[in-house]
Amino acid sequence: MRDIILDCDPGHDDAVAIILAGGNPAINLLGVTTVGGNQTLPKVTRNALATLRVARLDDVAVYPGCDRPLVRSVEVAEDIHGDSGLDGVELPEPTHGPEDTHAVDFIIDTVMNSEPGTITLVPTGPLTNIAMAARKEPRIVERVREVVLMGGGYHEGNWSAVAEFNIKVDPEAAHIVFNEPWPVTMVGLDLTHQALCTPEVEGKIKALGTEASEFVVGLMGFFRKAYQANQDFVDPPVHDPCTIAYLIDPSVVSTRKVPVDVELSGALTTGMTVADFRGPAPEDCHTQVAVKLDHGRFWELVTEAIAAIETR
Repeated sequence: MRDIILDCDPGHDDAVAIILAGGNPAINLLGVTTVGGNQTLPKVTRNALATLRVARLDDVAVYPGCDRPLVRSVEVAEDIHGDSGLDGVELPEPTHGPEDTHAVDFIIDTVMNSEPGTITLVPTGPLTNIAMAARKEPRIVERVREVVLMGGGYHEGNWSAVAEFNIKVDPEAAHIVFNEPWPVTMVGLDLTHQALCTPEVEGKIKALGTEASEFVVGLMGFFRKAYQANQDFVDPPVHDPCTIAYLIDPSVVSTRKVPVDVELSGALTTGMTVADFRGPAPEDCHTQVAVKLDHGRFWELVTEAIAAIETR
């Protein structure tokens, strides 16, 4: 079982990641931290709390974190996620409010109070909270088991020609996270653009006939239209749960060890995750990138997690 902290900015695909993390016995979801990203911090925090209610995970606490990037101005993805951050569904009232403890402090306290090599950090939004935690308490870096993040892309971009949203909006934070010596797995657009929610996939989820399945179908309906209008996709790529699927069953996501760094000052390339595929990778390489997704197995895991909600 993997002990994880899910650091997210819900977000349609973040919501599916929460459901997958809470619905598979291979994952122990220690807490959810939120960061300003797809929408403003108050909105994504409420979305996390509402999704936890849908997933019947009322015992999982939510810790709000940073509401803006380290250096740059706030930038949200309203064209993709709508004004609420979770447009397309009616959100239930959360059963509880957010915690008073800041996300950065929760991350630090959890890592420092756990056995070394046991906590996995799973950021699926901008990397502001993770970077701040590493700077505030550098000792967490050697104690974290792994950072498995959704962000970047070695040949793909979506917020610019070469940069993915989570990295582009706070490249300074990403630069910190990629350059610390902890193990980093980058689940980027090259992988997540394979995680398409096809009509067949959506039909299987809808056939579950539960409140949670209707919630996910509603999310995917809005997501499909947003991606058709803004990114020229037919079916929407559901990025964030790919990180969780990798932790549940690493065979779902194939990876390649390559050095990765983040461009901070390129006139056309700021936020680009620069992956060096010239082999062999250096012996001290601590970064790897996700390459190929088992599409069928991935959606099987998601559908099983949605169905499992009814057993709680």
